[in-house]
This record gives sequence, structure tokens and C-alpha cells, in this order.
Amino acid sequence: MAQLHELLTALAAPWVVLSPRSGQLTGSGAEGVYARDRRILSRLIVTVDGRDPVPVHADEQDASTHQYVAMAEGLGDTRHDPTVMLYRTRTVEADGLIERITLVNRSRAAIECRLDVALGTDLAGTAAVRSGAAAALPELAPLPDGPSRIRWESDDTRVVVTADPGVSTTPRVEPGEEFTLTLRVAADFPKSTTGFSIEPPAERTPYDVTLQCDDKRVERWLERSLEDVTALQLADGDDRYLGAGPPWYLTLFGRDSLISSGMLIPIDPTLAAGTLRALAARQGTKVDADTAEQPGKIPHELRAEVADHGGGLVLPPVYYGTHDATQLWISTLHKAWRWGMPADEVRDLLPNLRRALTWMKEYADPDGDGFLEYVDESGHGLANQGWKDSADAVQWPDGTLATAPIALCEVQGYAYAAAVHGAELLEAFGESGDEWRAWAAALQERFRAAFWVDGYPAIALDGAKNPVSGRASNMGHLLGTGLLDADEEQTVADVLAGDDLDSGFGLRTLSTAMTRFNPLGYHTGSVWPHDTAMTIQGLFATGHADVASSYVEGLIRAAEAFDYRLPELYGGRGYDQERTPTPYPLSCRPQAWAAASAVAIVVAALGIEPDVPGGTLVMNPAAPWERLELQGLRVGDDVLTVRLEGGTVEVIQG
Repeated sequence: MAQLHELLTALAAPWVVLSPRSGQLTGSGAEGVYARDRRILSRLIVTVDGRDPVPVHADEQDASTHQYVAMAEGLGDTRHDPTVMLYRTRTVEADGLIERITLVNRSRAAIECRLDVALGTDLAGTAAVRSGAAAALPELAPLPDGPSRIRWESDDTRVVVTADPGVSTTPRVEPGEEFTLTLRVAADFPKSTTGFSIEPPAERTPYDVTLQCDDKRVERWLERSLEDVTALQLADGDDRYLGAGPPWYLTLFGRDSLISSGMLIPIDPTLAAGTLRALAARQGTKVDADTAEQPGKIPHELRAEVADHGGGLVLPPVYYGTHDATQLWISTLHKAWRWGMPADEVRDLLPNLRRALTWMKEYADPDGDGFLEYVDESGHGLANQGWKDSADAVQWPDGTLATAPIALCEVQGYAYAAAVHGAELLEAFGESGDEWRAWAAALQERFRAAFWVDGYPAIALDGAKNPVSGRASNMGHLLGTGLLDADEEQTVADVLAGDDLDSGFGLRTLSTAMTRFNPLGYHTGSVWPHDTAMTIQGLFATGHADVASSYVEGLIRAAEAFDYRLPELYGGRGYDQERTPTPYPLSCRPQAWAAASAVAIVVAALGIEPDVPGGTLVMNPAAPWERLELQGLRVGDDVLTVRLEGGTVEVIQG
């Protein structure tokens, strides 16, 4: 059974196909056709005269179209050259799948064979597939509608496959000719009981963005990342957002969708605006321990039904168990405004801004100690509610898990930035921001007194208010928030420069000096591209270009190793031990914030800081490249080209 990272992903959200390099879907593991949190087909096997074709090549033509090339054994000329080939061109669209199965005869004589397509489905939910529970589910009985149409129905979900000319046929193919069987897969889904459904955007337009760089790897990385970002787009009405990643997370996530859309503001500002509105529409209004909802809180994830992940983790369709999405919502709104989000659109979100700010003060700090901390009160939610949300994500150097409630260091940094950004927004629209500036200043002093341990910021305070020591990537997210002063930023940059955190392929989530360091630990030694990219943004913003450039080179090395489609995460053994990073077996690929990281890093290296309301554009380049030209940058109503040559930067309008 192939691991998730070994499967090829063809995507046009909300539809996605995960298959081995043969193109055959056998029903094992995560293989399948998915849409809207449901496995639509678990089995799609093509045989010629009862035999599996012999795989030769898998061509990922773009994010949505793959072609699988195979030999048809036992047919054609007897010499060593293959003369009868099978080409499967798989195209994923926003409303289904089209697969064209073409038998090509290049032999000297006509061939006649039996071409069969075997289909099956369990209609398992993605959570059941991920937990392994789907392995016990039987295939549903098909409901034939004739030789060219098959359907399955269960729980108001209806899957229809049409085959032209049919799922079994006996073509005669003359020399130099070909025969094509075309499959079309579509589905109808039950109406959502939550008012939220996973829908494609009305239009999926490729990005008009080009990059020329003296490091050609950067060009290829950006190009493929933008293909994936396009394919990951979903919509809530007219508002676009990015699904976090297929197949498990292809829906609206507060943290993931905000970070991803925020990284992409320089090339797609309306994506961030849509994400902000979609989340604001579902901002918390009441206290509900079961869903972790609180007034003003931005949700963690939205689905059409309950997701049972196994092991007691059962998340309701609208789940609020995140302690950072609310602050990130505020700062994303601020960034969108600075880059030129229309004033009336910003003004419409001011009530949501006020409620989000109030949440930080009145609900995010339940014990009133001045720090934002979390604890799962439901008994079936996430134990950790920062971006590192696995159960062992916060631990002491000896591996002991920190006890809740937990106050993460980066959550305090996000809160400080959100308060300052919120104050600036309120003041720009005629309101006072003094309360939030004072709140931020007080948080800064409390943080300085409580979080520093062994010469760096602790990953968190535990339930007894002890700083959890041990170096981890969390501190990188503090850079650029304003929470640290210049000397503290220098200290953090120096720690991040250490070989225990810099793997040569990106930033390790946990230092190699930690007892429980595991290069393939989900949050305990692996490398996450977005984690590295956010740290790179902070390093460039605070003037530590040398350390930032080391991490940039690491991510580029990793991108090259993964054919420029960076996965959700990968192993953290390091460049001194392996030439390419070990894949994480269950890593999603693509992942929204991994793909968006390419844009974030290029923009951060160029030092682009617009203030459209203030009428200024500051450029402070510290890029590790000698020559670079980025076309398609969007600042307000202007489309710009930024050209870097030998340390000199030029901005061209149009």
C-alpha cells in the first residue's frame, strides 16, 4: 500500500484524485477520487485482456491534468519495442472527473482485445479514510443503468459514472490507429445542515504573474506553486478562499486559509478579502464548550458534517478550537488594507474587528493573568490549539508533555501585532485605538518578564505558569510582530541560526538537542515550509538577511527535491545527513500554505512594504539573488513590475 506522500494528486477543488504512478485506483489506503469530504470512488482499474497494463510513465501536466502511460502486454509485435500502448488522460474539474483511456496500436497488424474498467466506492468520509476506519467498510452495491452508466447511492450522496462506449468493450484497432473510452464521474451531495458547503469558485483564472531570476529553481518553484494555489481555490458565495490541502483539509480553515491568503495578498488581494469575509460571517456569537465557540472568535474549520478522526478526536461541523485564528484575522485585514483593500470593504468588517479584539481580552485569557491560553473543555477536541496542534507539540526538554492551560509564545506575538494593527485600523476610520495600544504595551512587558528562559523565548507557559524550555521553531513567529525589541530579535535570530534548528532544508519544528526530537515527528522535529517561510518573513523584516537567506536556500533545495511542489511537511534529518529530505509518509501535497510560501519569500526578500492609504511604497531589498524580476505585483489599483539588479531595485508601473 502506497503512503500518502507517494500518491500523485490531481486537483481542481473541491475534486481531487490520489493515485499511485500506475494511475490504477485499487481501494487501498488513501487512493481514490474525493469531493466535499467524501471518497467518491475507491476503485478505478483498467485492464486489457484481463491484465493490468505495465506502467511506464506518469506525466503531471499541470495541477489538474495527469497522463499515465503503460504497455499492453501480449499484444502487438513480438520484438522488444512496445507497440501497443495505453494512455490514460485524467482531468479533474470543479464538478467532477473526466478520464480518457486510449489504446494506441503501433504494431504491424490489427489488434482485437477486451478493454475493461472496474469501478467501486465505499463513499467513506475523509476522516474515516485518514483514521483507517474506512478499511472495514464494504464497497457499495452498484446500481446499473445500462451498459454505459453506473451509479451508487448512500446517505443522500449519489455518484454517477458514464462510460462511452461502455465499461467493457472489445475494440478492433488497425495499425497506426487508436481507440478511446471516455469516463465521466459526477456526484450529487446532501444539503448541508450547517449552512456551509464546500463549493468551487465561479471562475478559476490562472495567475498573470511571472518571475525571472538568476536562480532558475526559484522560477520553477513559483510557477508550480501558483498552479497549485489556483487549483486549491474554493468559494463561499462570491468570496474565494483556499482549501488547506487535499484530501483531509480541503475546506475553509481559519488559521490555514488566513496565513495562505495573507501570503498571497501581493498577487491576489481579493482572495484575502474573500477569506476575511467568509470567516467573519461565521465569527462566534455565544459560549459553547462543545464547539469551543466564544463571542468574537474566528472558527478553526468548517465542514458539512461531524468529523470523527479516531482516538477520541471528534470535531463538530463548525469548530472553533483555535487560539490564533482570531489574531491572524485581524492582522490579515490590516495587511489587506495596507496593500489597497477598498476602504468601504474594510469599513464593512470593522464590527467584526471590534468583536475580535474584545475576544482577546475577555475570552482568550480565562484566568486573567494577561496571557492568552487555551484548554480543551469539550473532552473530544484538540488538546493543542496553536498551529502545532498534535498532542505532543508542547513538551519539556526531557520529553514530558506540558500541562494545560497552555499559553503559546507565538500566540502572544500574534496578539500583540493584532492589538497594534487593530488600533491602527480603528484610528484610520475615526475611532480611538488607545485602549489596544496600551493593552499591547502591557502584554509586551508581561511577556518579557515571564517567557524568557535560557536566553530565548520559551515555547509556552504551562498550566502552572512555568516557561516551557527547549528550543523550537515557535520563536521564529515572534519576529516581525513587534513584541520583541531589537536586542531580543537579534537573540532569536542567533538561536535560529544554530545547526540544531536549521536543517539545511528549512526550520526544524523542534531542536535536535531535545530528548524527544524525531525528524519524522509531526511537530517534533519535522520541517514545515510555511513555518520556515513565516520565520523568513520575520527575519527579513527585522534586518537579519543572512539568517533568512540560509533558510531561503534550504527551502529552495527542498522544493527542487519535491519537483517544486512542496508538501505539507517533510523530515528534519538535515542536509548534512541526506542530499534530499525524507518525505513524511502522511504529508498532504500540495498544501495551501506550503504553496503560498513561494510568493511570501520572494516578496519578503524584496522588502516590499506598501501603505496605500498613506500613499507610500517602501522597498528595502535584501534578496539572496543577484538578478530578479517579478511581474504582476498588485498594490491598490496598480499592477507593478519589480526589478532587482545588483542590489538596486526598480519599480515599473503597468
